[in-house]
Amino acid sequence: MKEAVIVSTARTPIGKAFRGAFNNTHGAVLGGHVIKHAVERAGIDPQEVEDVVMGCGRPEGATGKNIARLSAIRAGLPVTTAATTINRFCSSGLQAIATAAQRVIVDKVPVMVAGGVESISLVEKSLNQSHIEEEWLMKHKPELWMPMIETADTVAGRYGISREAQDEYSLISEQRTAAAQDAGRFDGEIVPLASVKRVTDKDSGETRDEQVTLEKDEGNRPQTSAEGLARLEPVLGPDKWITAGNASQLSDGASACVIMDAKLAEKRGIEPLGIFRGLAVAGCEPDEMGIGPVFAVPRLLQRQGLKMDDIDLWELNEAFAVQVIYCRDQLGIPMETLNVNGGAISIGHPFGMSGARMTGHALIEGKRLGAKNVVVTMCIGGGQGAAGLFEVC
Repeated sequence: MKEAVIVSTARTPIGKAFRGAFNNTHGAVLGGHVIKHAVERAGIDPQEVEDVVMGCGRPEGATGKNIARLSAIRAGLPVTTAATTINRFCSSGLQAIATAAQRVIVDKVPVMVAGGVESISLVEKSLNQSHIEEEWLMKHKPELWMPMIETADTVAGRYGISREAQDEYSLISEQRTAAAQDAGRFDGEIVPLASVKRVTDKDSGETRDEQVTLEKDEGNRPQTSAEGLARLEPVLGPDKWITAGNASQLSDGASACVIMDAKLAEKRGIEPLGIFRGLAVAGCEPDEMGIGPVFAVPRLLQRQGLKMDDIDLWELNEAFAVQVIYCRDQLGIPMETLNVNGGAISIGHPFGMSGARMTGHALIEGKRLGAKNVVVTMCIGGGQGAAGLFEVC
């Protein structure tokens, strides 16, 4: 049976939404940048890329018009390279990688590019809300439209996960990311990107353009303390749990990888980062969407003939600390192998990018740590979970 291998990965640093380095950067620039560098890192001819699959959580506006196609052309790939955009909300990047790998395995495509992109800065405040609700669904399953923060508070209340536990986890995430940045553990993924940042003067309200080059993720808050987290007010009121400190950060960025037929890579002398082994998805109640991995992970492991103890490294998206805690405890994931360099709370969460970023990071970090099997998993808005299995080379 054919195998699909990931032979390179490249990503932008992650910018803070609305006030960060990429707050005025089009999605095609973000996506094009990482595709270009992923192809260069793989050492292949751009003409060889048959198809590009990019995930995007908000595929409209500056990330609309089939942003995968726009990004491919912006990257300098030829017009003969096809492209498609995939949306499975926060697992869009992981879904894109799985879809591309499956095309290599099933359709015998020699070379694919896959990844994810998100510009929350340019899209989130101008979402098309026309006819967004449907009468029957609003009557029978209104939770499908529940804001993500409400679903997180639901998980906290329903399963008795304390504010203190959430803040404790968040502090660990911030500390791990700070240590990882100091140690250069993201450097092998990141390709710095110059941009024009829109800056607003706090006093006058006037805006100006500022030339910047982002070289590392903007979101980490190494000065975070338990006392500081405890002082933050819950967003939805004093009887709730979720704060700005124990939730993921809104962010901009993109990540891409090159996926090849394993025998072709071997023939070329290209050393893979890892092998795609499988993807599983599962549905759950929309009002507790954060627990989706609890259903997706067992399905993935059962189909791959593996047990929890067979997984050496876990990347579980930190949409909210509360859902990471629930999934960690229900699945029995050891903290020493879970999000070892932090996650979306401390790094940032560009929706469509995250799954692709987590995959690239798991493979690079997995090799450093001597891991064999790594799992990338996340919850998904609307009530789903996804989990992907990769073997480190």
